[in-house]
Amino acid sequence: MEENKKEDVMEQEMTDEPEESAAEPEPETDTGGEDPQDGGDKPEETEEAGNAETADAAGETPKRGFFKKKKDKRDTQIEELTDRVQRQMAEFDNFRKRTEKEKAAMFEIGAKSVIEKILPTIDNFERGLGGLAEEQKEDPFVQGMEKVYRQLLTTLEGIGVTPIEAVGKPFDPNFHNAVMHVEDEEAEENTVVEEFQKGYLYHDSVVRHSMVKVAN
Repeated sequence: MEENKKEDVMEQEMTDEPEESAAEPEPETDTGGEDPQDGGDKPEETEEAGNAETADAAGETPKRGFFKKKKDKRDTQIEELTDRVQRQMAEFDNFRKRTEKEKAAMFEIGAKSVIEKILPTIDNFERGLGGLAEEQKEDPFVQGMEKVYRQLLTTLEGIGVTPIEAVGKPFDPNFHNAVMHVEDEEAEENTVVEEFQKGYLYHDSVVRHSMVKVAN
């Protein structure tokens, strides 16, 4: 009887134990289509392509080794033509400035030549008017000549002709031409005491030197 009870208890324990579930299959690992023999590493071509795409997205030019891009022939021609145009523009600017300077010099030479021919007429007016007596200066003809003389001086002054100051001024060989020296105790040494012929300037250039007498 006892043996039968032991057998029944063992059968009941075996019945109560849960049945072992079937072994679940292991999840497959996604290798991305890579060959297992490669160990999961990406090929070099894939890395280079990724680097190029990253550089393009950042607006940078990917480095391609130590090789420099050969300059296009058209770019070289453009640089040569640009340099040639710049040189010609500089030469033309220098030519323009030189021409203007020469033109101004020629105009000044021509103006001085004309003024030199007019000055003797001014001298004659001054000599004639300076030799008149006081009663003759009231004559209408003399007054008319004096007006012509004043008009000439005004016209010359308008174009830049001015008389050189001489009497009472220190002698300056740049403006005065000493034709006589005199001993004068009242005047300071090397001072102009008399003017024989008036000198004139055209702007800052001497047209004619003053003829003067200088005190020693």
